[in-house]
Amino acid sequence: MTRLAVVTGGGTGIGRSIAGMLAGEGFDVIIVGRRPDVLADAVKWIGPQASAVTADAADPAQVHQVVEAVAGRPLDVLVNNAGAFIGGDDSTLDDVAERWRATLDSNVLTAVLMTTALLPSLRRPGGKIILTSSIAAQRGGGGPYSAAKAALHGYGLDLATKLGAEGITANVISPGYITDSEFFAGRMTPEGHASRVASSLVNRAGEPQEVAEAVRWLVGPGGGFVTGQIINVNGGTVLGR
Repeated sequence: MTRLAVVTGGGTGIGRSIAGMLAGEGFDVIIVGRRPDVLADAVKWIGPQASAVTADAADPAQVHQVVEAVAGRPLDVLVNNAGAFIGGDDSTLDDVAERWRATLDSNVLTAVLMTTALLPSLRRPGGKIILTSSIAAQRGGGGPYSAAKAALHGYGLDLATKLGAEGITANVISPGYITDSEFFAGRMTPEGHASRVASSLVNRAGEPQEVAEAVRWLVGPGGGFVTGQIINVNGGTVLGR
């Protein structure tokens, strides 16, 4: 039977590139997102091995739709890529609470709920869990977004510790400044772009496909002995440690 992968936030940017790479490697791929039109476009781009589930991964009731789409098949790869930077006015404590809760829901709860729901389906041995973090988790500057992405590091290490004996690996990929995604839509200035490029040791921005290549390694035969790691794909903006 064809191997199966689920990619949340699979409609655009990094998630779409990961899903396309997995399809190219022979996986059936289920992409998950909140916008049916974006998902439909992504399915066309990825190809016939892709299907889509429109669901908010922060909503327990909607996560069950993904479980139904998996339909009892062994799940080889789960990529928790859903997440977003959520801006807002922090004028009052109520505003602060609202933005922090929304950010944690979008970036952390999505991964926790999807992983928990699909854990019984993950192949044993051989299942792979990948969490998409951000350079903001390691150098700050993103407020609640930095904190939420850092929480994924602890969660990934916890998963690796608990599931290693069952032959399931769990790793976190932490991208740096990546262009060709919706993350900076409406927020990036020429000065901001130049500053981020200059902070990279290779003097350029990254591309979604470069993150997908890290996933290719983790889910392939060369990644079977890699678990509990934070893997930086950031052009040297933050050095490994």
